[in-house]
Amino acid sequence: MSTISIQNISKRFGATLAVDNLSFDVHPGEIFGLLGPNGAGKTTCIRMILDIFEPDAGEIAVLGGPMTDDKKNRIGYLPEERGLYQDIPLDRCLTFLSTLKGMPEKSIAPILADYLKLFDLYEVRSKKVKELSKGMQQKAQLIATLIHDPELLIIDEPFASLDPINTRMVMDLLEDKRDEGKAIIMSTHQMNQVEELCDRILLIDHGHQVLYGTLQEIQSQFASQDILVTALTPLPEFINGVAAVRHVNGRTLLVLSEGATPNQVLKQLINQGIEISAFEIAVPPLNEIFIKVVGKQTEGQDG
Repeated sequence: MSTISIQNISKRFGATLAVDNLSFDVHPGEIFGLLGPNGAGKTTCIRMILDIFEPDAGEIAVLGGPMTDDKKNRIGYLPEERGLYQDIPLDRCLTFLSTLKGMPEKSIAPILADYLKLFDLYEVRSKKVKELSKGMQQKAQLIATLIHDPELLIIDEPFASLDPINTRMVMDLLEDKRDEGKAIIMSTHQMNQVEELCDRILLIDHGHQVLYGTLQEIQSQFASQDILVTALTPLPEFINGVAAVRHVNGRTLLVLSEGATPNQVLKQLINQGIEISAFEIAVPPLNEIFIKVVGKQTEGQDG
């Protein structure tokens, strides 16, 4: 059963159609990327899932049915706009936020201590939140999202203000949660992190679906016949069927002529005694697909 099932939802604010007939599912044990440019309708969609907004049309099922107060305690939500109380000590702030998620106060202290140590915040637990750096506050917000062990995580820009070490730590933590069977919706503009973490993605623009599927499925839609090669011996100056040779991140990109096939090129290189350690069809990075698709949608809107 899907953790979230959304069927044909729409939401309008005055003359603006923020979400337009959108459908998708999120399953247990997956990280689902909800992507789109600013103003695409991602936040409106999240707020409808959380029952903050009611859809004008369509149906939303969360954890098996309509949203309830009990289900809200089984969800961890990290909004893009942070919600920490600034004028109280960090540990007191996080303890209070944990009680709002239904945790008995006596059970919070040992779990919170473990999280504070994991996020390297234990030594500053007595400082007021406003005295902490943006990165520390981001980590504190993540603790508030995770501490009650939610079945469903909805996280908006989880890596904001984090340095590379903490980004890696949070990525590992999210993968652990996925492996535990949690369902995770992640909204971010960091396409490299989407490529590394997400099992499936939904790209929306102007409120409606543009791309939906696994990363491999989506990249295959935009794949060319060009080839990425790693050769242990120098490539010949002329390769029949290759129109251009480029160097990309230490590898060689072979741009094929019209009508040429990768198999023909590979056979030719092997016959010439070239030692090859990697030979694969070049697929565009998600960032490139995002720009291409959203740009095309924008042109269509302008036209």
